[in-house]
Formats: sequence, structure tokens, C-alpha cells
Amino acid sequence: MIKGLYETHVQVSSLENSIKFYTEVLGLEFAHHDGNRPIAFLWIGKNKEAMLGLWEQKENLQTRHFAFSADKEDILNYSVEFLKNKNLKPYNFLKDGIDEPMVFAWMPALAIYFNDPDGNQLEFISILEGDGKPELGVISYEEWLENK
Repeated sequence: MIKGLYETHVQVSSLENSIKFYTEVLGLEFAHHDGNRPIAFLWIGKNKEAMLGLWEQKENLQTRHFAFSADKEDILNYSVEFLKNKNLKPYNFLKDGIDEPMVFAWMPALAIYFNDPDGNQLEFISILEGDGKPELGVISYEEWLENK
């Protein structure tokens, strides 16, 4: 019955600033603004594959985590430069100061993290081919290739 996740919603401190961040910086497409409430919706993907809801919350902002699907090659060759060029700080799951994508060997999947202006933790992720190897933990892509 369930085929995927269509939408997620996050709280933001400024709807206007967040719309600019997600559309101008990350390239999502504006879909709708509810004129009666401080809520906006953005399309993810070329064919309205998914949606992100932004809810302005001036007090008691609760940040969340969510991930954007991306191509493996884009994550490996482009994501860190893309984020840095947008004045965003990429980091890996271990938060060990290394700004390179890492592999969750149990899945397996390649991922890199960054934050939006409100501190919501965002991720670019790509599922890798092959079987997972949970015993390897979280490793570099090079280590994944050596142990595949």
C-alpha cells in the first residue's frame, strides 16, 4: 500500500527567508502560500514528486531532520562544492570535521549533511547498489569500495 513519502513539514522562524532559501539556494519550486496562515508549500522534483511544507513558528521553534534523494555522482562530485558555494557548511554523519560524504554501510547509502538557516538538519542521500554490510558502520566512500 505505501509506496513512498510524499511530503514533510518543518518549522521555520521566517517564512519569507525560508522560501528564499529553499527556492533560490536549493532550487525547489514554489507551489503555494496559504494567505490566511503563515504556511508555504514547495515542490521537490521535476514532476511534483514530493512536497515540503514550511510553517512559520516565531516561538519554541522545533528543528527537524529530513533528507533529499540525490544521484550518487552528484553527491560525490558536486555536493560539497555546491553547499560551500551557497555559504552552507557540509558535514558528515559523524560530525568529525570532515566535509566529505560518508556511507551508511547497513543500507548501503551515501550521504552528506547541512543545515538550513533555522538549524533544521538536511541531507543529500543516495542508495547504493549491493547488499548492506552493517559490520562496517559508517565509513568513507573509498572504504566502501574497498570492502564491497
